[in-house]
Amino acid sequence: MKLRNKIFLSLGALLVVGIAALMMTLSHESPCPPPVPVAADEETMRAIIHRCYGAPGQVLALERIAKPKPAAGEMLIKIRVASVNPYEYHVVTGKPYIMRLGSGIGAPKQRRAGYDMAGVVEAVGENVTQFKVGDAVFGGAHGALAEYALVREKNADLVAKPEEVSFEDAAALLIAGGTALEALRDYGKVAAGQKVLINGASGGVGTYAVQLAKVFGAEVTAVCSTRNVELVRSLGADHVIDYTRENFTEGTQQYDLIVDNVGNHDFLDLRRVVTPTGTIVTVSGPKTNNFLGPITRILKQKMLEPFVDQKLVFFVSDVDTPDLQLFAQLMREGRMKTTIDRRYPLEQAGAALDYIGGGHARGKVVVTMD
Repeated sequence: MKLRNKIFLSLGALLVVGIAALMMTLSHESPCPPPVPVAADEETMRAIIHRCYGAPGQVLALERIAKPKPAAGEMLIKIRVASVNPYEYHVVTGKPYIMRLGSGIGAPKQRRAGYDMAGVVEAVGENVTQFKVGDAVFGGAHGALAEYALVREKNADLVAKPEEVSFEDAAALLIAGGTALEALRDYGKVAAGQKVLINGASGGVGTYAVQLAKVFGAEVTAVCSTRNVELVRSLGADHVIDYTRENFTEGTQQYDLIVDNVGNHDFLDLRRVVTPTGTIVTVSGPKTNNFLGPITRILKQKMLEPFVDQKLVFFVSDVDTPDLQLFAQLMREGRMKTTIDRRYPLEQAGAALDYIGGGHARGKVVVTMD
């Protein structure tokens, strides 16, 4: 065997061994450690704690922990309602395993769970100028699955909650609503009169996407299952395709924009029903690969992108304060609403995330503190 071939084989073997070692390392799961005792004189609160990876209903625990106090520039929010998303489900399960490079190998670095919420400002630290005690607010707070959470005022995903909007409706908005808004406005460049198809129109992102597309003046086709047809119609969809009876990629209608919340069709099939200058925005993809999850679909999209005329887009949502203020305005005007599928008490947050992980929630799932 030539020396060059031996070198290539050796490098290939090292690569395979390296990948195997990485896969074993990422898939390792440490046992759950016991709760940390709280000092007897410490003021406490109830919070959902995430000490190890696994099914949310099995690894999330309701514990009493020290109630935080706001430092300079921070606010303490009394959480009224929190909302859960597929993102939190993946963080708690640690799947796909590639996520653990950031969230923690073996066990999660961040023990508190949840982000989307609505509540009331309980206390403020020095130098807080935009909010005061008693203000009703909504947006995001790390560790929102708890009675209280701290938010730093600078760059906070937080705005005032309109009096006309319930805490439940507001709590559900940040991640799902923000993703829908950015998919349509920022990456899909939707315009009045365009034909827009929302694949997965009855989920958290989809129910907001249907409404926002109508706000932007689009003609909306919603794709969902039989049981959700009337739901998406009630949200303003002009046309509804029941995927149990019809495959929209086999139809003759072409769309200026497809927002794909499911990832259950090949890009080549989607291209057939997009105009030559149209756009396909991928929000999610198949999660059957425990190691890479939807990343395989994203890689395929990137490989295909240089060879097609249509725009193929994948993005990670990054909602800012003006987006939350827009939601507040639209909800106050009655042009946008939250569809709530189920409500869970705080002690059943694990069950709420298990339900989200099943992939068939109709709209949003919220967790209440009462």
